[in-house]
Parts: sequence; structure tokens; C-alpha cells
Amino acid sequence: MLQPTQRRTNAHVPNARLGHKYLGGPHLRIVAEHSEAEVQKRVADLLQKLENHSAVVGVVGMGYVGLPFAVEKGKVGFQVVGIEQNPSRAATINRGENYIPDVKDEELRDLVQSGHLRVVCDFREVPKMDVIVICVPTPLTKNLNPDLQFVEGVTRELAKYLRPGQLISLESTTYPGTTEEIMLPILEATGLKVEVDFFLSHSPERVDPGNSRYTTKNTSKVVGGIGPNSQTVAVTFYSQTIERVVPVSSANAAEMVKVFENTFRAVNIALVNELALLCDKMNLNVWEVLDAAFTKPFGIMPFYPGPGVGGHCIPLDPHYLEWKAREYNFNTRFIALAGEINRRMPEFVREKTHRVLNMLGISPSKSKILMLGISYKRDLGDWRESPALEIIKLLQADGADVVYHDPYVPNFDEHGIAMECVPLTDEMLESCSMCIIATDHQAVDYERVVAKVPHVLDTRNATKKLTANRDKVTLL
Repeated sequence: MLQPTQRRTNAHVPNARLGHKYLGGPHLRIVAEHSEAEVQKRVADLLQKLENHSAVVGVVGMGYVGLPFAVEKGKVGFQVVGIEQNPSRAATINRGENYIPDVKDEELRDLVQSGHLRVVCDFREVPKMDVIVICVPTPLTKNLNPDLQFVEGVTRELAKYLRPGQLISLESTTYPGTTEEIMLPILEATGLKVEVDFFLSHSPERVDPGNSRYTTKNTSKVVGGIGPNSQTVAVTFYSQTIERVVPVSSANAAEMVKVFENTFRAVNIALVNELALLCDKMNLNVWEVLDAAFTKPFGIMPFYPGPGVGGHCIPLDPHYLEWKAREYNFNTRFIALAGEINRRMPEFVREKTHRVLNMLGISPSKSKILMLGISYKRDLGDWRESPALEIIKLLQADGADVVYHDPYVPNFDEHGIAMECVPLTDEMLESCSMCIIATDHQAVDYERVVAKVPHVLDTRNATKKLTANRDKVTLL
């Protein structure tokens, strides 16, 4: 992986003219090798395939982004081939079985049965594909630096099979410059040239798991190409299934759009989390303060505190921008501070748990604590980066006996913790010293929980509407 101070010596510069197409740097040498007519024919041929839906679409990664995307493309008639290196997951899809809540079971089943969607476990069919969309994870290292091993690995595999006339589009969230500085050199090492032989773009995913209102189809899509030919092809491709496509000037701009969107949320969540910390010291109800503030009809937007941030975006993506900024000797202090505040919240939950146990006259090492909710978000079974996991680790380090219940997570094994969901019986509730509501799943009967356990620490204000036993509830 490139370090922040490293730059490509042959970076693409989209400012020199070749006919009416903009190509620069090393691409100038293609003038003698490719006529403008040849280039335009290649563009036109691919556009025709995209517009009549005869193009074969490859999707690398059949997760929460890739599978819904593949289904949308298949629904309008594209033949879609997924590339999934987990054989079990690939076999599940090929049986017509669904594992992503945002995908309708019957739609997936119909596409598999009709032959519009199938999944393979290697890259050998890439030459048959006209478009390849990359939807792979972009995690962080332990030092909060970008880990692009999956993007780089997939790009190297694609390069082995790259042929003229293909569009490669990266959807994985990353720092500005990844498509041009990491992917492009690998692809051009084949001898094929971007904007002439193949096309390259970035179009960041905007999936909100569990959101029934905004789906892959009706969520606007930002698209940035490496050059104008790539932009034209990519915009046409995404316009076939997405209601509104928003072109931007470059892949770099598209990458910046996505990291800003998630940084915006991280910073505002940090603001209300910090307010919660202050209200705790001032003996004020932060939820009351926020509810009143959000009645203002202008100049404010609702965000709420919680036990920390989780999921695939908010805890990770701002650090990509923070890391990239160092290349320009720029210190993103606001972003760093927001991350620091949000990472502090599990420790704050631990502190409030100790207060509740002290009030009950129970030592942490003698306590049994029910963690209600493991997933990072309401009504989902995704526990990636969930703050509940960190809270469990902290309480276990104090000697507490921690159990959990989550109707969407039957078991998990993450960060050195392996646990199974316990049933939410009266006997189990009554055996606990206290309960921590870490995720506010709507399927849980909170009135019953509050009635049965000695005390509840509610980090999500899930008990807001309850009137009985309010003295048994402590809010974040």
C-alpha cells in the first residue's frame, strides 16, 4: 500500500487533448497507436450494450452492497455474474437463497432460476464481462490506517484477464486518489490504456442497511470517471437502474464525496455524544434537551447520542480522509477529535454501569449483566464494529458475568469474544443484576424487561415511552 508521501510518477493528467478527448502524461504516446475513430467505436460499442442491456455485468463481492446491486441489474435484464470467494456464500446464492435483508427473497430466487444471476468463486470469467463493479471491504489497520489489501488484490486479479472495451468501477469507500493512484497503475501495467482500451470510474456505494425507504434503485448515485470516456460509459451504466445519477468531475471527487458524507455523520454524532457527557455532569437529561432543540424548524438536524458508533462506515471512513490529508501536511483536527469522542463512549457506558451497580450495592465482579442488543443498528443482524462488543470486553475485564440477547444475532465470534444469544425469559431477566440496552431493536418488549430486571441502563432511549417503573431506568 502507498504511504501518504508516495505519489505516482506517471499520474494521469486529464488536461492534454487527443482529438476532443482529454488524455495526459504517458497517454500522449497512444496518438500513433489509436485513432480517434477507433476509440469512439469502442465507446459506442459498449454504450450500445449498456443501453440494450446485453452487457454482461460482473460484481466482485456479494455482501450488503454487491448483492442488492447485482439484483437490481439482473431485474432489468442484464446477465450478472457475481464473484464471491467465499464458496459457502456463492453456493447459497446459486441455490436461490437470500442472506441480505435488503434483498427480496423472491426476486433473488427468480433471477437465479431465469439465469440472470449466478455466482462463481474465481476470476476466470472476467474476459466475458463488459462491466466489473468492485464491492469489497476497505477496513483499517490497528493503527487506524487504510487497509486496501482487498481492493489491490481484486485489481491484480482483474488485470490478469483485462481486455479492451471493459469498464471497471470501484464502489468501495476509500480515500481520494485510490482509483487513480492504486488501481490505474496495476491495470495499465497490462499494456492497455485507460480512456482508450478500457474505462475506469469510482461510484461510491450509498447503502443504508435496513432502510426500506431508500434502496439501491432510488438512492442518488455519484459517478466520477478517470476521464471523459470513462465518465460517459459509467454514467450510462448506472443510469440503467438508478433513478438519479450525479456526475462529478473526477474519480477523486467521487471518493471525496463519500468520505465527507460519513465524516459529516461521525462529527455530528460526536457532538451529541459530547453533549451527553456534559449533561451527565450537569445532571441534565440529554434526550430532553435534544428533543426540545429539534423542534426548531430550521438550522438544525437531528442526531442522537449512543454507546459508540458501529458498522462499516462511520467508525472507519473518516480515518481514510484523515490519513490522506497528511500527504498534504494538513491536520484534520475536527475529524480526529470526533473519532476520539466517539471511541470514548463505551468507556463512559462502563462508568455508568459501575454507578448503577454501586447504587444496587453489587460489585462488578459479583454482577450478572444482560447486554440487550449486539448489532450496531436497530433491527439489523450486523455486529461489525458494534460498540456493544467493546462494552462487553470492558465489563468482562471487571469480572462481570455478561450475557446477551439479540433477536437478530443468534451468536457471534469477534475480537476474541464468542457468545451465544440467551432467551429473554422471565427467569433469565430476574437472574440479572442489571440490563444495558445497547441496541434499540423494536421487537423487544422493553416494558417487560424493565419490570423484571432490578435496573436498566438505557443508552438508546428505547424506554422513552414507558411510564411504569421509571425509577428503575437510568439513561445515558
